[in-house]
Amino acid sequence: MNHLLRLFRAHPNSVDETYLQHMGAAFSFGLPMFIASLALIVHALFPFLFVKTGSNVVTALHERMVTARKRQRASP
Repeated sequence: MNHLLRLFRAHPNSVDETYLQHMGAAFSFGLPMFIASLALIVHALFPFLFVKTGSNVVTALHERMVTARKRQRASP
């Protein structure tokens, strides 16, 4: 059981988060990506729909991730 707990905590600890904090952060990226993927599937069938949805979501998430990294590195 101890080994299993270490597996669940290793990566979140490596980014200075608890398991629950990391779960929330992962969901906050995964859910928009999932919704965007559905929009992109619709876009594949109907190219006039959701023309910029995928790129807008990717850009927003990338900006958020890069900004968060820079903020973490800047804090003592």
